[in-house]
Amino acid sequence: MPLRYKGLQLDCNYRIDLLVEDAIVVELKSIEQILPIHSAQLLTYLKASHKQIGLLINFNVRVLKDGIKRVVQDFDELAPRPRAAVLTRGPL
Repeated sequence: MPLRYKGLQLDCNYRIDLLVEDAIVVELKSIEQILPIHSAQLLTYLKASHKQIGLLINFNVRVLKDGIKRVVQDFDELAPRPRAAVLTRGPL
């Protein structure tokens, strides 16, 4: 993945493991445990590629769902969220 800074292309040798639908960056690992540095690495890839969502997947776990971490760039917890539609039933 090329990195551009102020119009210059820098040769940093960043390599995204997977890019899904040109939207989701996937970083694959097989390590004892996910550390903050691994999340920082994925966040760097997200910022450099101008993507918002990333998955950090560690295959060195007993149950795969325990090895998946979702990272979202520029997520504002205070931003209003769209309300889900609520289905109600009329009087019985």
